[in-house]
Amino acid sequence: MRKPTAKETAAIRDCAARNADDLDAGERQCLFDLVVDPCANSKSSDAGKAVVVECYLVENSIWDALLNENYKSLLETVDDGQTAKARAMQRAWSAYRDTTCQFYDDKIQGSMSVTMHAACVTRESAQRAMPLKFFSRL
Repeated sequence: MRKPTAKETAAIRDCAARNADDLDAGERQCLFDLVVDPCANSKSSDAGKAVVVECYLVENSIWDALLNENYKSLLETVDDGQTAKARAMQRAWSAYRDTTCQFYDDKIQGSMSVTMHAACVTRESAQRAMPLKFFSRL
């Protein structure tokens, strides 16, 4: 899998920062439009699902890095009791993401499930990264 370009990374990070106070707008403006769509559209139409999956994985790597940074920032702002709760919250979210995205494979059971699973993981990571940043600013 290729790594995200500096331009792709900056686009997601800038968009997330601009929309830090409006999580719904952030999702609408930042998710898939800045990396997945241009990536998938730049490939030949006969490249297939593998290319689209790779595009989702590239975007997810950006969101995942942002999610981890935002989680670490959150942990720096809480006391010991809140740290335990934040960790429990994050573990529960991780289990939710994994179970939810795995269901695409379980329900669809075909090649399309791979694409849908990749999109799900990317979407869930983005949707988690932004509120973690919000929590760290409280």
